[in-house]
Amino acid sequence: MILRFFVRGLVFGVPVALTAYLAVRLFVGVDNLVDTQKWFGVHLPGLGVAVTLVLITGLGFLTSLFLTRWVVVLTDRFFKRLPLAKTVYSSIKDLMEAFVGEKKKFDQPVRVHLDESGKLATLGFITRRDCASIGAPESVAVYFPQSYNFAGQVVLVARDRVHDLKADAGEVMQFIVSGGVSQQSE
Repeated sequence: MILRFFVRGLVFGVPVALTAYLAVRLFVGVDNLVDTQKWFGVHLPGLGVAVTLVLITGLGFLTSLFLTRWVVVLTDRFFKRLPLAKTVYSSIKDLMEAFVGEKKKFDQPVRVHLDESGKLATLGFITRRDCASIGAPESVAVYFPQSYNFAGQVVLVARDRVHDLKADAGEVMQFIVSGGVSQQSE
């Protein structure tokens, strides 16, 4: 029992701590590189954040150019061939693509009926309409984000229980993540 709690703590805590640590190191590192105190005698806190945002945008621009596309392809192939890095890299890349990429995956909000009467339902997003490749041809994959959390789970649901919503995906995500308390901005 205690071992199970320890493992769950690791599974949750390590990615959170590592992500926070890397973000802080990135921003502080860039902030130190562009420390205006050293050069001009005036400290501008947060300049590292601005420079990081510009660098990420610049990287996005460079990866969009025809001349640098080969670097992107080689980098992608490199990480996909490393045994442990392959899993981490592919998962993070797929998640980033799903949320902000050109092929967004969370753009099909649905209501899933949890009971026969249809009076109990939950909201989610279709991530795959055909699950035959994993042995569930009668199901669709629905991602259910959690409220006040950046987590969720994928559930295979019978097609007849899933109904498309005629709503903006961003508003539905905001509604779910806020626990239903967010107000639509006018």
